[in-house]
Amino acid sequence: MSGLVKAKKYDWKDSNLALFGSDTEKNVKKEAAAGEKAWEGAGEKPGLEIWRIVKFKVTDWPKEDHGKFFDGDSYIILNTYKEKESDELLYDVHFWIGKHSTQDEYGTAAYKTVELDTLLNDKPIQHREVQNHESELFKSYFKELQTLDGGADSGFRRVGPKEYKPRLLKVNDEGRNKVRITEVTYCKESITPDNVYIIDNGLEIVQINGANCDKDEKFAAVQHIQKLKSERGGNVKTETKEGGYGGLPSGVPDTEEPGDEDFEPTIKKLSDASGHLQITDTSGFSKSVLDSKDELLDEDQSPPRSSICCEGGPKIILSRTEWQPDDRRLCSWTASIPIRL
Repeated sequence: MSGLVKAKKYDWKDSNLALFGSDTEKNVKKEAAAGEKAWEGAGEKPGLEIWRIVKFKVTDWPKEDHGKFFDGDSYIILNTYKEKESDELLYDVHFWIGKHSTQDEYGTAAYKTVELDTLLNDKPIQHREVQNHESELFKSYFKELQTLDGGADSGFRRVGPKEYKPRLLKVNDEGRNKVRITEVTYCKESITPDNVYIIDNGLEIVQINGANCDKDEKFAAVQHIQKLKSERGGNVKTETKEGGYGGLPSGVPDTEEPGDEDFEPTIKKLSDASGHLQITDTSGFSKSVLDSKDELLDEDQSPPRSSICCEGGPKIILSRTEWQPDDRRLCSWTASIPIRL
């Protein structure tokens, strides 16, 4: 039979992937990262730095807004610190994804997080944070963690009192002098007797104390209202009510998201022992299933809240001492960002 031609075999080493993971590629990435103006001075001294993604660009998030996140945005958070009796700077870098953040924004946040990691010589430990399911490490940075609807451009300082959209805030005392303030649907059906709420109408603020609320939550609400008054120049009328609805309209309250305790943790194994990469389940969720020659991907929450980070992180069991390049590459893609171990 004529006309048959044997298929040509290609070697990936002859492609543009040949330099993937090489020193050359790392140097090119580092030079590109150094060209990002937002990273100037980043990680040079201990402290917390936060950036917000705006139209594919990294913009500084002011210190007075640290701890305040809008669910329509994505953010990058860098914590720089030193261990006791050491001058070496260490890093944890997080990217926080609002539940209504666009794919473009959180994709940019993930990419820029990797870029910052590269600039800091791959020293940071990377963490992916999802709204309402943040790690304990992330929450430890803030005395008050506040999540609001919309984007940062809907804040009081941006729109002014006339255009400001009223908000209903739920106050939760999380212990250890930590407070969580979450925006809920602006309606009386959102009010429960077990919590404290703040009706924020811009220049009029009402605190509602539920009949069974915690005294620490009452105090936290008072402190937050004082903070709002200070931010708005003090020209704010405030009122406190024991029970009631504070004139809120009727409506449909938010449906509570399932908590982390509702998800069954699993560990998946990534291996190329069969000649091609495979992902398989392991038996159980403990360190006993770990093998230093394999890549292990932890899914401690259901998609899209799956995550991956180093062993010793807030939620994850992950161990690796001997790398196969392809294993790491697939694990990195599965987790959305490369993880340094």
